[in-house]
Amino acid sequence: MSTPAEEWPGTGTSGTFGTEQGMKKMSNIYESAANTLGIFNSPCLTKVELRVTCKGISDRDALSKPDPCVILKMQSHGQWFEVDRTEVIRTCINPVFSKLFTVDFYFEEVQRLRFEVHDISSNHNGLKEADFLGGMECTLGQIVSQRKLSKSLLKHGNTAGKSSITVIAEELSGNDDYVELSFSARKLDDKDFFSKSDPFLEIFRVNDDATQQLVHRTEVVMNNLNPAWKTFKVSVNSLCSGDQDRRLKCIVWDWDSNGKHDFIGEFSSTFKEMRGAMEGRQVQWECINPKYKAKKKNYKNSGIVILNQCKIHKMHSFLDYIMGGCQIQFTVAIDFTASNGDPRNSCSLHYIHPYQPNEYLKALVAVGEICQDYDSDKMFPAFGFGARIPPEYKVSHDFAINFNEDNPECAGIQGVVEAYQSCLPKLQLYGPTNIAPIIQKVAKSASEETNTKEASQYFILLILTDGVITDMADTREAIVHASHLPMSVIIVGVGNADFSDMQMLDGDDGILRSPKGEPVLRDIVQFVPFRNFKHASPAALAKSVLAEVPNQVVDYYNGKGIKPKCVSEYESSRTLAP
Repeated sequence: MSTPAEEWPGTGTSGTFGTEQGMKKMSNIYESAANTLGIFNSPCLTKVELRVTCKGISDRDALSKPDPCVILKMQSHGQWFEVDRTEVIRTCINPVFSKLFTVDFYFEEVQRLRFEVHDISSNHNGLKEADFLGGMECTLGQIVSQRKLSKSLLKHGNTAGKSSITVIAEELSGNDDYVELSFSARKLDDKDFFSKSDPFLEIFRVNDDATQQLVHRTEVVMNNLNPAWKTFKVSVNSLCSGDQDRRLKCIVWDWDSNGKHDFIGEFSSTFKEMRGAMEGRQVQWECINPKYKAKKKNYKNSGIVILNQCKIHKMHSFLDYIMGGCQIQFTVAIDFTASNGDPRNSCSLHYIHPYQPNEYLKALVAVGEICQDYDSDKMFPAFGFGARIPPEYKVSHDFAINFNEDNPECAGIQGVVEAYQSCLPKLQLYGPTNIAPIIQKVAKSASEETNTKEASQYFILLILTDGVITDMADTREAIVHASHLPMSVIIVGVGNADFSDMQMLDGDDGILRSPKGEPVLRDIVQFVPFRNFKHASPAALAKSVLAEVPNQVVDYYNGKGIKPKCVSEYESSRTLAP
């Protein structure tokens, strides 16, 4: 951070500030920002599930097999952003990943995707220590049009090896409900000489063309012939494509560290049959090894697999909640630290040009214009941080920019813009860049909302900052706490500072944790540098930072089992037949 700006008294500023002529010019700022960004909303045509498998991947260490993980990235204006990643499969050169990628499909856009395969060592889940095994770039349109796309994995320098990746697309339509399943087994065959089997269960959906699609793979339970696997969730669409009579093939394996897992047995079922485990009942199957059954006269089975629980959960969509009356409470926080530069200087990030909005205003209008459609009263709290404020000029990290602490709300996005431009001459830009207090302030409001046990208000905090934050530990703590609340945090980096530390808050390189090691419950932070969007197409910034919000809203309320306040008309067309 630059030195505190005591030489900027904040009062008696020269130039256009505070003059009638200046205020007339300022009134054009809001309109100009909206026009330069050309705000519009692009409707999502449909959601697509992507399944990924790889073949023949090799590690730099020829003596050991890799522990592969696939990272999905999407391109936005020349920059690649991580969207999601699969699980890590240990010691495997032909991995079939059970984690699905769910992406929005926009017919009118070229959506560029990049699939990166990394060897994740068992000691780290981040990418910094991982080996890059190869990548493949394509468009979502290519995958959707072909349904199944296989390409070589290219390493650095675009040298093609013998390894390949296959991506299968499936439209996620009709039924968004998901099912919660809890399996255990007893008296499984022992496949190990010196210990007991290490069993895991795989469930495959049998498609119309008789091909099999992996739906879920459980964790391995070590040294146990009577395992109880963790409860897991899977969409009904993924499990059976909405067809309750579709055959499901289930296989039990004995895990082996060399990747050559021993077959224990298998059985077939249907979702209709599994639904028998609802309301406290159990369903069980004999686990059969066909070779043993053919050879051994007295063979009964290789164990019993039990479904202890089957719960069907209604998945409500973002529109279900919004149409049910959920309001998006939009709050803005603006960085007024000294590193922004003297607002009277044209080089300052806070300089108010008579006709051209600065980056703070552009980002504010871009995001605010979208959010205000979901807030009925159009009143937005707006705060500043990192400045000395009148009358005593003490440093504050969560002051109302209208200087009304009892009512920090501004009327519409234009009201926020006007409060911003009128407060600038009255402040002393100072420091440091602490954002934890403002996150805590909004989290307090979100925490009060949880008492209603209703989907009434979801909070979005937009933080506009020019520099590296100085209270990282407190900020991580605040974000972990906020991840349990109906709240999302959007951070836009303004200017040309080094924002590399900010990426950690976004959870792109592993899971964000508090200083005490507690992980976030949900990924609620989205960070983007404004410079990536300086010359972007209209509304690109808003689209990028708000893309995850609908899923974050749905994840929070569905995770808490909170239904929309009013059932929307959509639900009648998406209910699961008994």
